[in-house]
Amino acid sequence: MKAICWQGKKDLRCEEVPDPVIEDPKDAIIRVTSTCICGSDLHLMNGFVPTMCKGDVMGHEPMGEVVEVGAEARAAGLNVGDRVVVPFQMICGQCEQCRAGNFSVCQVTNRNADLAKAFFGDTTAGLFGYSHITGGYAGGQAEYMRVPFAATTVIKVPKTGADEKYVFLSDILPTGWQAAAFADIQPTDTVAVWGCGPVGLFTVLSAIAMGAERVIAIDDVPERLEMAATLGAQVLDRRGTNVIQALKDMTGGHGPEKCIDAVGIEAHGPTAVLELIDRVQTALKLETERPIALREAIMACKSAGTVSIPGVYGGMSNSIPMGAAMNKGLTIRTGQTHVKRWADDLLRRIDEGEIDPTFLITHTAPLGQAPELYKLFRDKQDGCVKVVLKP
Repeated sequence: MKAICWQGKKDLRCEEVPDPVIEDPKDAIIRVTSTCICGSDLHLMNGFVPTMCKGDVMGHEPMGEVVEVGAEARAAGLNVGDRVVVPFQMICGQCEQCRAGNFSVCQVTNRNADLAKAFFGDTTAGLFGYSHITGGYAGGQAEYMRVPFAATTVIKVPKTGADEKYVFLSDILPTGWQAAAFADIQPTDTVAVWGCGPVGLFTVLSAIAMGAERVIAIDDVPERLEMAATLGAQVLDRRGTNVIQALKDMTGGHGPEKCIDAVGIEAHGPTAVLELIDRVQTALKLETERPIALREAIMACKSAGTVSIPGVYGGMSNSIPMGAAMNKGLTIRTGQTHVKRWADDLLRRIDEGEIDPTFLITHTAPLGQAPELYKLFRDKQDGCVKVVLKP
């Protein structure tokens, strides 16, 4: 079968790889009908996430049809022919964290748990297509994929309706929803969202749906700001702007009650000195990321406010203003998304027409064009906001 494989930093290729097979009774094999390029895939492409190996299959936002089922998955109610979305994380459904709804830190599914503990102090769930620190599982940018713990992991969706309605349940729609939910939005809140990429736009949509009085969307890409404005946000173009001061001016000098960093590890901005320091320190391996958006969110947030962080961070960040966070009494909430905590409600909202996620899609292409589209997405060319691939 064809799959998109990581062959080194900035080197992705469409290659022939062996078809997946059932390896465990809990497995299922999915024929992928749609799959996406995620902003966090760019972190792998650009070498910011450790423990990638040559030949690793990329991708963690797929959906498709079940074509083979292990005995235990079948006994649990999964059948050949089911149409499913595959969340980016696999879950056992039985461990302490799964029972608490903390699915992104499932204690069972990461087969490289010891490696994760060495990096993070504890394990994460197993993730598809996202390095060996999260299990080394093949991803979904492929014609077929093996799904371990299939019955507890996948989301069944209706047989009818375009893939594009449902595929974002795999990651970015629940990620934006959780980002807003973790901010504990109140009717009088101003919510500032750093980043109007796919997660940021779904965060804007979610914050508005949850009743925020005002949402301010921050970015420097005109077409992304236009999308945010269409959703109902007030936009702040960060080009040539002191973002922190602008937010203070827009909120009576206090800052937004809720600030959401939907950028993460590879942020950039007009604070030239700090960005230069970050770039030098990452080059010298003194830190692993550029936390510019997170710094701004902490400094801009109103005292006693909340900073929610859906943006991906992978290691060590320097120059985080913890003194400001502590002295302003901020609440900080973060984490990989607990996809299945939100999936049923979001699926209902999609089917009832309350949410139409398809506005986000700017490019649809065959799987084999993925390497070129990764570059287009990375470089923000041709108005590229979200790519859906068709194997």
